[in-house]
Amino acid sequence: MNNPDTLLYAAANWDNLRPTFYEAVTTTLYMVSITMLVGGFLGLVVGTLLYTTREQGVLRNKALYNVLNFIVNFVRPIPFIILIAAVGPLTRTVVGTTIGTEAAVFVMSIAATFGVSRIVEQNLVAIDPGVIEAARAMGASPLKIITSVIIPEALGPLVLGYTFIFIAVVDMSAMAGYIGGGGLGSFAITYGYQAFQWPVTLVATAAIIVIVQIAQLLGNWLSKKIMRR
Repeated sequence: MNNPDTLLYAAANWDNLRPTFYEAVTTTLYMVSITMLVGGFLGLVVGTLLYTTREQGVLRNKALYNVLNFIVNFVRPIPFIILIAAVGPLTRTVVGTTIGTEAAVFVMSIAATFGVSRIVEQNLVAIDPGVIEAARAMGASPLKIITSVIIPEALGPLVLGYTFIFIAVVDMSAMAGYIGGGGLGSFAITYGYQAFQWPVTLVATAAIIVIVQIAQLLGNWLSKKIMRR
C-alpha cells in the first residue's frame, strides 16, 4: 500500500508527478479508444438489428426484436459502478481478473454496447420510410438497404450520438479508477483525493474536460460536414 507521506510529497512535487500524469492521460485515451471501437461496433450491430427487426423493418423478426429490446432495457439503466460488480464473474472468466485496465475496458465495452445500441436505434427510426421503400421497390436486398441506405441516411446524427457516447465513456474511465483501471480517475483518487491535494484533482479534472471538449468539437464539425453533403 502506498505510504501517505510519499503520496503527499509526490502530489506536491510536479517534477515527480508529471510522468505519472502523462501515463494517466495515455491510459485514459487507451481505455476510451478500445471501448469506442468494441462497444461502438457492437452497439451499431445491436442498434441496427433493433431497428430492422421491428414491425415493418427490412428484417422483421418479432421474437429477436423482443429479446434484444429486453436485454438493452435491462442492462442500459444499470449505473456503471454497479455494473462493474454485477459482471465481476464474467469479467474474471473473460479477462482473468476483475481489477486493472483490461478488466475496466471489458466492463466499459459492455456498458457502451448497450448505450450505443439505443442511440443508434433512435437515430435510425428518424429516417424517412419512403427512402427505404424506394430501395425495396428497386429490388435491393436487406443487407444492401442497411449498408447503402439506412446507415448513410443517418450518418450525421449518428456521429453526434457517438460523440455523446464518447463523453459517457470518458466518464466511465474516470470511475474505473475505483477498480484499479488506471487513467485520470485513478490519478485523481490516488494523488489528489487520498493525498488531500485538491490542485492535483483539479488538474486531472481539467484534463478530462479538455479531452471531452476536443471530442465534442470534432463530433460537431464532422456531423455538420456530413449533413451538408
